[in-house]
Amino acid sequence: MALSEEIPGDLSKVKQKVALNLTARQLVCFGIGFAAAIPVFFVVKKPLGMEMGAFTCMLVCIPFFILGMYEKNGLSAEKIFFFAFRQKYLRVAKRPKVVITKQEEIERMESVRKEIEELESKAKGNIKG
Repeated sequence: MALSEEIPGDLSKVKQKVALNLTARQLVCFGIGFAAAIPVFFVVKKPLGMEMGAFTCMLVCIPFFILGMYEKNGLSAEKIFFFAFRQKYLRVAKRPKVVITKQEEIERMESVRKEIEELESKAKGNIKG
């Protein structure tokens, strides 16, 4: 009977577990979720009853649970939300289409050629002088 341990192929996906087989990020997210849900439970329990208080408590906890657990392509949920927000609201939505006609291309090439000739003539003047 041999002792063996499965080693993952990509070691960058290995996360250090802190407590209860959870990472520090997950513990923080769950802690914040519980800290937000407990007061909601006690506020809602009296007017709506125990069942609705527990249900609203779960509804308050779910977003924090998702933030702690969800990860796709090595990115956490808050990074994905940040990138989506930046793409939607902070970046230019439409990039203008720049159409360069053949005549404009010829004119640009001609101006570049003239500039190169001027630089070459200056360089020849500096070498002789």
